[in-house]
Amino acid sequence: MEKVYEFLKNAGVYYLATADGDQPRVRPFGTVNVFEGKLYIQTGLVKDVAKQLLANPKAEICAFKDGAWIRVSGRLILDDRFEARKSMLDAYPGLRSRYSEDDGNTAVFYFEDGVAVISSFTAPPETIKF
Repeated sequence: MEKVYEFLKNAGVYYLATADGDQPRVRPFGTVNVFEGKLYIQTGLVKDVAKQLLANPKAEICAFKDGAWIRVSGRLILDDRFEARKSMLDAYPGLRSRYSEDDGNTAVFYFEDGVAVISSFTAPPETIKF
């Protein structure tokens, strides 16, 4: 999983796909963190993306860097613990101008049953389960 984290972190921007009923929704994200051995992302509970994940936790992430791309799929599960939110905000202190651990809005989700595939045109795909 560390390789997945490093790829996403170094890419800077990844795209998160969720389902809104029968309509896929994709948007750019930049937060990724490892806490207690799990891969986390962050958003606000008031955002549509959080509502979509709570209704259907199946999601996929895609990012591209240095001629390679990663696709990460699994279920994103809300972790409502203060410690999990704090870990994310400590990793991204710039978010503290809009979020805090106890604002009732900050949401962190972790991947459950995650599968990442790293691909390129020059090497065979690498699959990582976490």
